[in-house]
Amino acid sequence: MRVSREKFAENRERILSVAGVLFRENGFDGVGVADIMKAAGLTHGGFYGHFDSKDDLALEVSRKLIDRVEERWKEHIAESPDRPLAALLDHYIHWRTVDDPGGSCVFATLIQEVSRSRGAVRAVFSDGLSVLVETLADIVPGETEEERRANATTTLSSMMGAVILARAVEDRALAEQFLVTMRRQLDPDSQT
Repeated sequence: MRVSREKFAENRERILSVAGVLFRENGFDGVGVADIMKAAGLTHGGFYGHFDSKDDLALEVSRKLIDRVEERWKEHIAESPDRPLAALLDHYIHWRTVDDPGGSCVFATLIQEVSRSRGAVRAVFSDGLSVLVETLADIVPGETEEERRANATTTLSSMMGAVILARAVEDRALAEQFLVTMRRQLDPDSQT
């Protein structure tokens, strides 16, 4: 039975959405096509009408998730023009980012896996990280463009590192130390 173009597009979006959550929760290799399709409420055989392979799906999901991170960062910055870095730090270095890998930053959840891969997904992540560095370079302190870019790189590394380390430990107090300490280091005027 053929489905309408609208239903086909809706099913494709559902697959992308479900795969985005499952990939962030389990990694690219930690979930199969059958699991994704079942979670999307679709049959396994229908997958290949939408994507050539799981790698094709991973690439498209990565692009979508990275675009969403970039959009969210720009939204947070725009909403707080008088304190853009603080607003971004408030959003990112937070328990919700730590506790909800399936719904949070694709970089903090999949970067280790991507670092061991080659090809298009790695290139998409690399490009996305470059955009985040550029975004931060516009809002971090620094006298020169070179100094702001260096501060942006440090800030990005620190933000993501704090979240990744907080996720990695079972001791909630130590996890909180990673978050609070890094938040204060990146924004000394922080009240956290």
